[in-house]
Amino acid sequence: MTTANGAPTKITQGSKSKGGIGESTLRPDGTLKVTGEFAYSSDMWHEDMLWGQILRSTVAHAEIVSIDVSEALAMAGVYAVLTYDDLPAEMKHYGLEIQDTPVLAHGKVRHHGEPVAIVAADHPETARRAAAKIKVDYKELPVITDEASATAPDAILVHENRDDHHIGHVPHPNIVHSQPIIRGNADEAAKKADFVVKGEYYFGMQDQAFLGPESGLAVPEEDGGVHLYVATQWLHSDLKQIAPVLGLPEDKVRMTLAGVGGAFGGREDLSMQIHACLLALRTGKPVKIVYNRFESFFGHVHRHPARLFYEHGATKDGKLTHLKCRIVLDGGAYASASPAVVGNASSLAVGPYVVDDVDIEAIALYSNNPPCGAMRGFGAVQACFAYEAQMDKLADEVGMDRVEFRRLNAMEQGTLMPTGQPVDSPAPVAELLRRIKAMPLPPERQWESSEGSDVRQLPGGLSNTTHGEGVVRGVGYAVGIKNVGFSEGFDDYSTAKVRMETVGGEPVATVHTAMAEVGQGGVTVHAQIARTELGVAQVTIHPADTQVGSAGSTSASRQTYVTGGAVKNACELVRERVLEIGRRKFGSYHPAWATAELLLEGGKVVTDGGEVLADLADVLEDGAVEIEAEWRHRPTEPFDLRTGQGNGHVQYSFAAHRAVVEVDTELGLVKVVELACAQDVGKALNPLSVIGQIQGGTTQGLGIAIMEEIIVDPVTAKVRNPSFTDYLLPTILDTPTIPVDVLELADDHAPYGLRGIGEAPTLSSTPAVLAAIRNATGLELPRTPVRPEHLTGKA
Repeated sequence: MTTANGAPTKITQGSKSKGGIGESTLRPDGTLKVTGEFAYSSDMWHEDMLWGQILRSTVAHAEIVSIDVSEALAMAGVYAVLTYDDLPAEMKHYGLEIQDTPVLAHGKVRHHGEPVAIVAADHPETARRAAAKIKVDYKELPVITDEASATAPDAILVHENRDDHHIGHVPHPNIVHSQPIIRGNADEAAKKADFVVKGEYYFGMQDQAFLGPESGLAVPEEDGGVHLYVATQWLHSDLKQIAPVLGLPEDKVRMTLAGVGGAFGGREDLSMQIHACLLALRTGKPVKIVYNRFESFFGHVHRHPARLFYEHGATKDGKLTHLKCRIVLDGGAYASASPAVVGNASSLAVGPYVVDDVDIEAIALYSNNPPCGAMRGFGAVQACFAYEAQMDKLADEVGMDRVEFRRLNAMEQGTLMPTGQPVDSPAPVAELLRRIKAMPLPPERQWESSEGSDVRQLPGGLSNTTHGEGVVRGVGYAVGIKNVGFSEGFDDYSTAKVRMETVGGEPVATVHTAMAEVGQGGVTVHAQIARTELGVAQVTIHPADTQVGSAGSTSASRQTYVTGGAVKNACELVRERVLEIGRRKFGSYHPAWATAELLLEGGKVVTDGGEVLADLADVLEDGAVEIEAEWRHRPTEPFDLRTGQGNGHVQYSFAAHRAVVEVDTELGLVKVVELACAQDVGKALNPLSVIGQIQGGTTQGLGIAIMEEIIVDPVTAKVRNPSFTDYLLPTILDTPTIPVDVLELADDHAPYGLRGIGEAPTLSSTPAVLAAIRNATGLELPRTPVRPEHLTGKA
């Protein structure tokens, strides 16, 4: 891994510290998770604990005529049954940006599975049976399921009394948010095009499918407050939504991160947090809630399904002339992160290409479908699927190689985004495409060997449905662009508290942040940063809680950038304080204390020439040094609501994929043989974790390409497959070889030059797989996921 000029990214302090940045140090939680000893939130226990259960709506849109809880309350072992009328505070709604989600349904339900009542009992089965005895009388209403029904002149309003800040600029109350991006004159530019291609694409609803279901434990406190131990992505955001509904000040709602079994955006919104706290405060006892898998499908938001309408033009020389597109995202019953998803989809709709004249619009709908919000790469994933299909179509029309067509039009550092923002860090799109194309292809007909057929290498795998007849190979390419960090003027910052002291005669550092470790490896990187900056071997990571300032959400590929930046900043301040102490104590003994550049390495204070001046233990013998510090990236600004212009993003990340597939065209079965990836990561702070993130994101993109989709009945808006029996996930047998080529081109604006990496591989892996299947079959395939009937003509 190298930088642009082939030299390693400069590390200003402690580069010789063992286990520092740039090394593939092992995760402290890795062994525990592999052996099954790690304590997840669902493993928590408390003496005299009650169990909570949620009653959910059985219909998608209906008036609530009545709720009868008498039979449930009469059951032995039941301590409390609460409905909307029992909520203690004036504030009864919550939400990430728009507070439109009721804690419990009031007046009507707006989607299948909406919480209506909650129960606390002394046994989980008792709680479930009690919830089943609650009688709810519904008067069903027509459902809004798509743009036509949402914006019809006589459309029922999903939210009758909207008063949020988006209502003034949307054309209809059933549209959450609308963002146009206008630059140049797309209509005039279209007249210069020698070739024009159009396409309509559909992207299915994907579930985050984390393995650890929603769970938490709420413990009432003696001061009238509550302590919530929960699996989440953003402790402080949860706190700001929970406290008003409980009628408590924030300092009486204490939150500690419990073990998180994956997230991918699905834990940004609240699920059981408020319900557990309400029951704990009502009963005076600890209350634990753990969703089963069925409940989990209803208990968190999903990836927005989308319809995307695209038009591109190009000259006969292959240069893009214009882009017109319209992106319709279905946000479901509540807003969640829909406004941000719209902003991402619209501002990144062009992809990593130079197009001077664009006319883009993205909207998100309110509907009676399941609520949708954040999921890995949100907004940019759906757009990438469409614009990459368009690039293949246009390359074919022009008569150019598909990769070379992309390289010809690739953006680079200095390119203006369609929002007018210049890309001011490396944008090696053409180089990533060159690298991915140059990687050797896997051998053909791998199922054949001298020892006989290996059915695992065939479409259908161990089902043994084909033996190679009718199997065709296809190869496809795609590249994508994803923003890093919160955008559009959001005050995106993080806080870190670093303490340095002597324990048992050895210098030790403690790092305390509110960062949610959801499996991304942040706790590993924070320790590496502390070792690098403070030159110590022993680093303790304090459990994440709300007793330290906010770290923001573990999303948007931002945590290593922003919270890593906060840890680095706090460590640098601690280091300076330690050196000040050393100068006061030992400065008179050696002139280098005043004249040399001083470093902390190996538990010692040394000069930049390597001369040891003192042991850190001696410097710190009189006490600890502790500093809490914030860190902010460069400010952004909202996109103009008429033109979409504005410096809305902080940083961009880029990844390219090449997919190799084998397709049985008679049976409609697909085997993805290889998904090679090339990605620029700026600086790999932990190379092993970098590879893991890229391979994980790639596999998630594979899932939505060929198998994953939440099916919602178009007539009733009910979810038809809320289980892992019917919602299919890639297993190890479906996961292909994923070779990774990592490029390190430092971003001078970021700590250590790093670039957020977690989301970008999810973008381009999906269209690469679709491109390969199209290459094998010659079919247009404008939707994802691809099903067997789409390949056999029986759809």
